[in-house]
Amino acid sequence: MLLKERTESNELLALRYLNTRMELSPKEKFHYLNLEKGYEGEVKFDRLAAERLKEERYILNDLLLEVNNSYFQIDSLIISQSVIHLCDIKNLEGDCYLEGDKLFSKLTGREYQNPVNQIKRSGTLFRQLLQNLKLNFLVDVSVIFINPEFTLYQAPMDQPFILPTQLNRFLDDLNKTPSMLHEGHKKVAQNLLSLHQNTNRLTTLPKYTYDQLSKGIYCKNCKSFLVSIRNNVFLCDQCGEHEKIEHAILRNVKEFQLLFPEKKITTQRIYEWCNVDLSKKTFSRVLKKHYTPIGRTSSTYYV
Repeated sequence: MLLKERTESNELLALRYLNTRMELSPKEKFHYLNLEKGYEGEVKFDRLAAERLKEERYILNDLLLEVNNSYFQIDSLIISQSVIHLCDIKNLEGDCYLEGDKLFSKLTGREYQNPVNQIKRSGTLFRQLLQNLKLNFLVDVSVIFINPEFTLYQAPMDQPFILPTQLNRFLDDLNKTPSMLHEGHKKVAQNLLSLHQNTNRLTTLPKYTYDQLSKGIYCKNCKSFLVSIRNNVFLCDQCGEHEKIEHAILRNVKEFQLLFPEKKITTQRIYEWCNVDLSKKTFSRVLKKHYTPIGRTSSTYYV
């Protein structure tokens, strides 16, 4: 049973918006593309787990927890009858090898952060969290390499790696273990959901200002600003994607809110942000329909 769905983090969403509206530095672009690729791998694991896991289980995705002033993230947490599984999902591709406790790309020699260190730290902190909650469960940790184009050389047999060729077997082995959940499992799941941190304090975004960002409504599919209004929809002149005007305006309001949380939502600001050939009355109508207006004068804003 899926108790917590996976959604894009605010960091990923903000970087996705900024990548469309400004020029990111090579380092920022690299970080953004890594987040996109990581999220893609996590969603792929979610689909596979949903298809193959049959017994009673609680699944909580993308948890951010804190214990003793230390934060740690869990990509996927699976509560079974006798074990809680912590899964760290990696979407690396190509040939890699381990040398000591370091992970390298065979082609480029680039060093990656060893995921074992991260998942072991998460496992240790998670066990401390369970102790603080006076909950007694076995905890198993795994690093799951989801990309079928990934190969790992010199992998020690005692490390918690699940390679692409082992993934189906890993899920099948979980199925072979009987799992009947009771109130104790429900209690730990509810505790973890209540302790989830919605804001990651370690998130860092590029510096940006309102004036330096490109204004306008872009295609939700290919991100092109070459869109035109036809028959009450936005039509992308580059890929042919179409989107209702109201949906496009709301999408851009949410984007504005995330990038500029300190600014109030007003008709004028959203009109300027979207920068398209629509009247202010259109924006005002959409805002009034979906948000609550505060004030009755030209200083009206929406929440």
